[in-house]
Amino acid sequence: MSQYIQRSRPSDTTVGHVLREWRERRRLSQMNLALDAGISTRHLSFVESGRSSPSRDLLTRLAETLAMPLRAQNRLMLSAGYAPIYADHDFDAAEMAHVRTTVEAVLEAQMPFPALAVDSRWTLVRANQATMDLLTGIDVEMLSPPLNVLRLSLHPQGLASRIVNFAEWRHHLLDRLQVQMTSSGDSVLVDLHKELASYPSPPPQKIEEERSHPLLAVPLELRVPDRDVVLRFISTTTMFSTATSVTLSELALECFYPADADTRAALLQQEINGAPR
Repeated sequence: MSQYIQRSRPSDTTVGHVLREWRERRRLSQMNLALDAGISTRHLSFVESGRSSPSRDLLTRLAETLAMPLRAQNRLMLSAGYAPIYADHDFDAAEMAHVRTTVEAVLEAQMPFPALAVDSRWTLVRANQATMDLLTGIDVEMLSPPLNVLRLSLHPQGLASRIVNFAEWRHHLLDRLQVQMTSSGDSVLVDLHKELASYPSPPPQKIEEERSHPLLAVPLELRVPDRDVVLRFISTTTMFSTATSVTLSELALECFYPADADTRAALLQQEINGAPR
């Protein structure tokens, strides 16, 4: 018996609509996608128009050709009447216990430097103590879960007033979010971008003139309110590229490293002195 289940559904959830949506997002014509996937343009046209019912194997091939995220691939399968391919569990579910242990070990190994884990919508999943130390004194409401890291960074009641190079950091975060929402098509990220862009924006800073030693990456320059010190960080992002779980595929580890000798010394000294945690 065929696995395909014909269902009545709104037009925007049909397999043809989902395929067309992703093909247009990748800026591919039907001909280009068909050639890349090794099928005929006629066959692809029939699938998109609903005149042909695609097999599971064909959808898998098209999804891979379109570089669709795992969550989108599940949606594609569901739109055609098939079961989802990839598991999707809450991060705190029992099935994710081994992943949680691994993530927490990575974050702990980053000490005394900040590190955190976020999901695809920048919701905080886990953070090490060095990260939490930098949030001391922030409005409690801003730290209430679910905590969105980008909102916390740019909101006037969040970290905005502490970020020395706020204009530069704001531009960096909004650009990064723009790329992410364009590639994913996630409407939640679109709304988040609009919200963040509406926050007060300072005048552009003359970055190169202010810095005696230009850096190779956009830094986060953070003033510590109870100490006369500015900590400067550069960050790296780690993704689980071989993930076969939706949750793990959307998880990102953001690790911050000292961008100068003074920052490294300050954080190491705090660790040695056993500053209150």
